[in-house]
Amino acid sequence: MEFPEWLKYSKEHEWVHVEGSVATVGITEYAQQELGDIVYVELPEVGEKIVKDDPFGAVESVKAVSDIYAPVSGAVLEVNDALPDSPETINEDPYGDGWMIKVEMSDANDLKDLMTADEYAEYVEQEKEAGEEEEEEEEGEEEE
Repeated sequence: MEFPEWLKYSKEHEWVHVEGSVATVGITEYAQQELGDIVYVELPEVGEKIVKDDPFGAVESVKAVSDIYAPVSGAVLEVNDALPDSPETINEDPYGDGWMIKVEMSDANDLKDLMTADEYAEYVEQEKEAGEEEEEEEEGEEEE
């Protein structure tokens, strides 16, 4: 699984690429793999204000609907208009053509809460292990 070094990552599995005060946001390769085939994407309007840690959109897959959480606060400058017609782009290229929004950040301090690629890789491993432990516990309960 790939976690590019030049990106920052949130605990909700969004990635952020910062250029000056503009943050490009998408979901990570791990998130899209967990979701499965993405069939629908809901994104905010240009000009809409988003707030760090609040949902700004949603992705629907064959498995579930998941909110997408804002890793930074600010105003939406641009939305990836290709995604509503081609949501599978997120599965195919989560760090490239699968980007979701560009935001004019209102507070650069929001970036302090994000993880580096190495920290995120470690976080994902911990989540996987916790998920495996839960599955084992559920299987044990079913056998009783």
